[in-house]
Amino acid sequence: MMICACNNRSGQPAQNPLTAEWETPYGIPPFDKIESRHYAPALEYAMSLHNSEIDAIVSNNDEPTFDNVIVALDNSGEMLSRIALTFEMVCSADRNSELQKAQERIMPLMAAHNDEILLNRELFAKIKSLYDKRGALGLDAEQMRLLEKTYDRFVRAGALLDDEHRERLKEINSELSLTAVKFGNNLLAENNNFVLELTSKQLDGLPSNVRDAAAAKAEEMGRKGKWVFTLHKPSLIPFLTYSSDRSLREQMYKAYLRRCDNNDKYDNKQLINDFIRLRTEKAHLLGYDSYADYVISDQMAKDKKAVYDLLEQIWTPALDRAKGELAEMEELLKRDIPDATFESWDWWYYAEKLRRKNYSLDEEMLRPYFALDNVRHGIFFLANRLYGITFRPVKIPAYNDECSAFEVLDTDETLLGILYFDFFPRAGKSGGAWCGYFREPGRDADGKRIPPVVGIVSNFTRPVNDSPALLSIDETGTLFHEFGHALHFLFMDVRYRGLLNVEGDFVELPSQIMENWAFEPEVLEYYATHYRSGEVIPKTLVEKLRNSALFNQGFATTELVAAALSDLDIHSLTSYDDEIDVNAFEYDALNVKRGLIPQIEPRYRYPYFSHIFDGGYSAGYYFYIWAEVLDKDAFEAFKESGDLFDKRLADRFRHELLERGGSDDGMNLYRAFRGADPDKTALLKARGLWTEPEPAEEEEADKHGTVSDEDAVKAKFVSATGRDAKQTMKKTAKR
Repeated sequence: MMICACNNRSGQPAQNPLTAEWETPYGIPPFDKIESRHYAPALEYAMSLHNSEIDAIVSNNDEPTFDNVIVALDNSGEMLSRIALTFEMVCSADRNSELQKAQERIMPLMAAHNDEILLNRELFAKIKSLYDKRGALGLDAEQMRLLEKTYDRFVRAGALLDDEHRERLKEINSELSLTAVKFGNNLLAENNNFVLELTSKQLDGLPSNVRDAAAAKAEEMGRKGKWVFTLHKPSLIPFLTYSSDRSLREQMYKAYLRRCDNNDKYDNKQLINDFIRLRTEKAHLLGYDSYADYVISDQMAKDKKAVYDLLEQIWTPALDRAKGELAEMEELLKRDIPDATFESWDWWYYAEKLRRKNYSLDEEMLRPYFALDNVRHGIFFLANRLYGITFRPVKIPAYNDECSAFEVLDTDETLLGILYFDFFPRAGKSGGAWCGYFREPGRDADGKRIPPVVGIVSNFTRPVNDSPALLSIDETGTLFHEFGHALHFLFMDVRYRGLLNVEGDFVELPSQIMENWAFEPEVLEYYATHYRSGEVIPKTLVEKLRNSALFNQGFATTELVAAALSDLDIHSLTSYDDEIDVNAFEYDALNVKRGLIPQIEPRYRYPYFSHIFDGGYSAGYYFYIWAEVLDKDAFEAFKESGDLFDKRLADRFRHELLERGGSDDGMNLYRAFRGADPDKTALLKARGLWTEPEPAEEEEADKHGTVSDEDAVKAKFVSATGRDAKQTMKKTAKR
């Protein structure tokens, strides 16, 4: 039962810290005063306040102007925005039963509130009147961009629909919001419910630090003397990588694969059907053949074919490479179990064996050099070398005692923003890692910049005994990745809140480019030091790490692209006539039509594919691959300069791309930085999928005046984005 505070005479919830002035350090949420019960009444009050602000715009009898309509709309809902952002972040990172109930109650109300604004006929009439005469308003580029984006946002939300279809769209959006809450709550429960409890006789192959972590987890759960493994990645992946008990690896991996797919109260298959039924109907109402068409029309890619073209170009060489990797590992399996058939739960175990065999390298050799604090210091070092910014720890309230916080200071010592870190798994936290706002960047009434409050949330390996948290290579890359998102948020500096958001297939560029620096020798020598001895990571280990950079890339690319394709396929359905057997649909899309081998599962299967069902990446899981074309090509600029810390290039990346949010089209922003269109070659090389063209082919192409392979790759990407190469140069968040 939700307990609500009484209202005072102004209608504001009495003694609710969320709706009072946030008289807190740096304008952070008043975490030391907020209780779970405060969110729902605060959000309801903020929605009513927002409605009053909208009514004032609509009832204004003055001639519509850019200021009294577009700017007034952009400024409205500030309280609602900051409370909703905090609510979303806390629900993802520190959810409890009261917050779950609040979500189920509030999210449909929020969806209805948004619809009431976006489908308000009088408000849209004012916006349209300005849009229709926009060329005569004397607007600058940023103002014109805001007007056009505002108009497009209303149209995409259904502003041109008749009354009957508007009402149906409202019903759909309300149902979708509640369906997303149920999906996420089911997955959280499934992640927490499975426990693999072992005895000392079942630990063969597991390194001491993995055993220690499992023993600590068992003791935390009141099972002292046992060893407990869970479905959280810091527990799951080491177990699959090192346990020599094949039957236990099978049990663990099948439990992971079958989350929310067990025909019980946490099963998500019916919810997936609800998503697809509702999303398909929504797309039809808005004039699109499928939900994928609707989503992608507003991205850099512009059309679904461009996305499929990119994914299919990568799919075949990646799968071929994965098959080669499998063949090598099958030989190792046959030595252990001559009559065995290689299965998906064998992949991590034999991949690690193969890495040791081919490169004399394993994860446990590396972890001591990647203590969490050292990695964070390395990221701060990199940001300072590139952008001149500094970080200073601060003690301020947080939503959980495990959080830490830093001031982020610009080159002139002014405050860029506040950055929270929340590193470790717990029962109330969703899986994966992400970066988001508690408060957006913006400007006050006098035009002064308001520093944002940003949070990086992850599920990394916890410290055990007297050892610090020692990260895997993947976890290290993830922290660099999420920090890239944080830099994007911290640097963003636009006049209008409506220009903060970038295209989804651009948003991963600022994050993914940071991963490129993570394991460069010049960066490693600063932060990769042994947590006990302080010894810098030996050059021999760095060389082995670099030599193994392409190891297992067939598998990694195949599972990633498989998930992107399964997402795109199910959201490309043009009708929903009968209930979808989601497992059969996925198998047909990947294994039957495209030849995915059974030894590789897609990175996410539908019942637990949080990104696309409750995470904002529906028909958009391809964003990572699309943005990787950009990030690898952008990093080439630093390599070409001969200086990975080239401040001139970094300043250009900051000012032409990171700062500008959605104030221009993403491709225009990219060209402003790079001075050219993106080229897929660097991506293909980084994933081990590039084949150098034969010299004879190049000579023949030149002789006949045709384009080179490199030019063809570039032309295909430019064509895929729907952009003309003559154009001059728009805005960028869960891994």
